[in-house]
Amino acid sequence: MAPLTWRHHILLQALLSRGPLSERDFHAVFHAVSGKNPATHQQLFNETLLRINKDLAYLQLELRAGMNQYDGKVYYGVVNNIADEESKLGTKYSVPQIAFYKGLLEAVAQEAGNEGSITSIEALNVRLENQVIIIDGSQDSQSRLPTSIKNFTMSQKEKTLNELIRDRWLSYTSTGKIGLGIRSFLDLRSWFRGNDIPSCVVCNEACIKASRACPGCSTEWPRQDGEADGDSDVNEPEEDQGPPANRSSSRKRVKRVKAELVEENDNAGPPRRATRSARATRSAQAEAVEAAQDAGASQPTRASTRRKK
Repeated sequence: MAPLTWRHHILLQALLSRGPLSERDFHAVFHAVSGKNPATHQQLFNETLLRINKDLAYLQLELRAGMNQYDGKVYYGVVNNIADEESKLGTKYSVPQIAFYKGLLEAVAQEAGNEGSITSIEALNVRLENQVIIIDGSQDSQSRLPTSIKNFTMSQKEKTLNELIRDRWLSYTSTGKIGLGIRSFLDLRSWFRGNDIPSCVVCNEACIKASRACPGCSTEWPRQDGEADGDSDVNEPEEDQGPPANRSSSRKRVKRVKAELVEENDNAGPPRRATRSARATRSAQAEAVEAAQDAGASQPTRASTRRKK
């Protein structure tokens, strides 16, 4: 196998020195070193990445693309494919800082509103004790906790939170909450799978933020059993509505009674002073209209009777 050329080295150096790059920026670097536009030379672009990954596999590294689910953009970065004790030595974060990050990661992934984000107050209130128990496999009480964990103050949490956001392990969402950063989306695919985070069946991206479609490939997810559509009751009659035939006959009866009332008023001549008998007549006629409406809502029509037979 031929060694990597200077063009491959520049692509790798750009990602290692600058961190994950957006698709636009990474395409610009590729165009600068190759003279080809990735949009029109997609096969050349894919072959270049495949060639780089074949050599990186020896170092348990991978040049990977991933979707940031908060802004919908694709990013490229170099990630570590294996989590061993040697790789843990390469981090600049201390033990309590790593435990704090893992607590934030779980809080975001298990957020009850399925928005994939938590408030700053919720982030600072994340407890480190559970993460230390998971790491050490110990079931003892607080007396067994390391001193660095017990003495991790609120100001240290705030400082660590700012560092994680600056290093793009975390990020601020458009609503001002704390969400995962692009480095978490790129590096932690195996963690998402191991913690039963649902993923898209098409592009295999973890579904941190709730949506009706995959943010990576825009494939619409099927609705779960019992999930409300929002349109299921559009054609259902309301409780106070009777069958259509009954409502139709009721309207006919009301119209007939109203017509009789109009006819009586026309025959009555010019308006006169209301007498007790006239008021009683109008009251009786109003009761007749109400009775006709009640009869139409409660009694079946002839058509419905014939259908039953």
